[in-house]
Amino acid sequence: MCGIVGFTGSQNAAPILLDGLKKLEYRGYDSAGMAVLGQDGIQMVKTIGMIKNLDNKTQGGAALPGTAGIGHTRWATHGEPTDVNAHPHMSNDDKFAIVHNGIIENYAQLREELKAKGFQFKSETDTEVIVHLLDLYYEGDLKKAVLKTVSRLEGAYALGILCAEEGGRLIATRHAAPLIVGVGIGENYFASDVTALVAYTKNVIYLEDGEIADITPDRITVYDSIGKNLEKSITRIAWDIAAAEKGGYDHFMLKEIMEQPNAIKSTIEPRIQNGEVVLDDFSLTDEDLRQINKIMITACGSAFYAGSVGKYVMEELCRIPVEADLASELRYRNPLVDEHTLLVVVSQSGETADTIAAMKECKARGARILAIVNVVGSTIAKLADHVIYTWAGPEIAVATTKGYTTQVAVLDMLAVYLARRLGKLDDQRNKELVEAILQFPSLIQRAIDLNPNLPALAQKYHGHNDMFFIGRNVDYAASMEGSLKLKEISYLHSEAYAAGELKHGTIALIEKDRPVIALACYEALFDKMMSNIKEVKARGAQVLAVVLEGNRQIFAEADDVIFVPRTEALFNSLPEIVPLQLFAYYVARANGCDIDKPKNLAKSVTVE
Repeated sequence: MCGIVGFTGSQNAAPILLDGLKKLEYRGYDSAGMAVLGQDGIQMVKTIGMIKNLDNKTQGGAALPGTAGIGHTRWATHGEPTDVNAHPHMSNDDKFAIVHNGIIENYAQLREELKAKGFQFKSETDTEVIVHLLDLYYEGDLKKAVLKTVSRLEGAYALGILCAEEGGRLIATRHAAPLIVGVGIGENYFASDVTALVAYTKNVIYLEDGEIADITPDRITVYDSIGKNLEKSITRIAWDIAAAEKGGYDHFMLKEIMEQPNAIKSTIEPRIQNGEVVLDDFSLTDEDLRQINKIMITACGSAFYAGSVGKYVMEELCRIPVEADLASELRYRNPLVDEHTLLVVVSQSGETADTIAAMKECKARGARILAIVNVVGSTIAKLADHVIYTWAGPEIAVATTKGYTTQVAVLDMLAVYLARRLGKLDDQRNKELVEAILQFPSLIQRAIDLNPNLPALAQKYHGHNDMFFIGRNVDYAASMEGSLKLKEISYLHSEAYAAGELKHGTIALIEKDRPVIALACYEALFDKMMSNIKEVKARGAQVLAVVLEGNRQIFAEADDVIFVPRTEALFNSLPEIVPLQLFAYYVARANGCDIDKPKNLAKSVTVE
């Protein structure tokens, strides 16, 4: 959730740290800080609020001279957002400064132990125990002190460590939280996300759990959890800094919505060959597939709603039972999973803590694991038996758009691929489905072009405090994501319901002028949806309907209409979500919200 950045080289560190922190703003935060080692030891500045406050406090970094330093953006977990609780944290003798992402589960026990030894605590954070442990164990050997310290920690951590007695030297280490080392010439870096690094280097080393990187301007040495040297490969980042900039758009979210046709093209084109879906990274044999008697899809947030779409499509095409499970629930169940289960794990970042835990639980029970992720080298990608990358490119806005639609595109392709290999599709049906998949980029562009009235619709509906989304089948799956987008960035209360459940309680909440967004693109159930629309209209609701292009029946009941281009019925949810993303964007804009960085939200939820 939080952001970490570190630098050591010959340049002044603070401006580079500030720039890196700005690139990490999208992850969400409520305070920020930096510590730099200069001629007078470690100097630290931290503040609540935005990074611009830190920028002002340090005069753009000029007030913190020194060529090695660490920086942090924090989302409050232990202790309120205050200057004192902000990171970095320093030891009582000012010898160490650290930044930390994650949660230390045994911090209370360690805190009491350290207080008994005379260490004084200034903050309410779990992080402060780490810096005092370092001070306790340091006897001139920094590596040994770090090894002893991390051996005492239970929970998740990504750590950046600065020592006043080790000029130009940084330590970075991780467990169950992302951390990447950037490789430069005469200068080196670490960060929690490549977006903080690509302006300076495209060469990175992905640290694994328990690994420790010892970083100086001219050398990077990586050790395992017992201090043994490791040979680590360097990965080249395929995208540049322009991909992480707004490119003339007012917000990253709008840019990323408009990037979806190209993102989807990158996702599907390499995987359609000679009229077939080809998934080279999925290596289960035909015999293996015949042994699968259940598919489970697990994820959190928007990725779960993408998985909910996938459930409908896979079950229809493959004729295998498919479950979609919230990872935060699955990890604490006693799930019916064995070697005959295919677990499909969906995550944009590949670092979602609950999803990783659910994945490990099912893997321990024998499940085959297929991951659908965007970030190469992420934890989920490494733990999975098979990986399909979405190739969405960097997504900066906290509320996902192209991350979600590329996940849905992969799940649609996976459904066709599995059904074909299981003998469930004849040549003609396979051809129809593959041709529909190839149309995804143009369908999404058409969905944007069909609805120039979305800003006006947003002006009409933005003042309402409550909205309801309804749909059936894949429309219901899409309605959940449409509702989430609206509540995430506009802060309006919004809920999605299966339309057939209206009479089972929800209709009690429908009153005069209550907005209801009715998704009615799944034509096999259109008459049923028209009945549901009449039900809410009879109780005074304002209905904004989402229907296929050319539908004229809807005008008899709906107050307003959004059109979606026609495609294969099972794939409706992909073009259908795009105007709902734009609707949410314009509603949030009308409400004056911070669209790219919604309050209380983080891009990558790396703690429980």
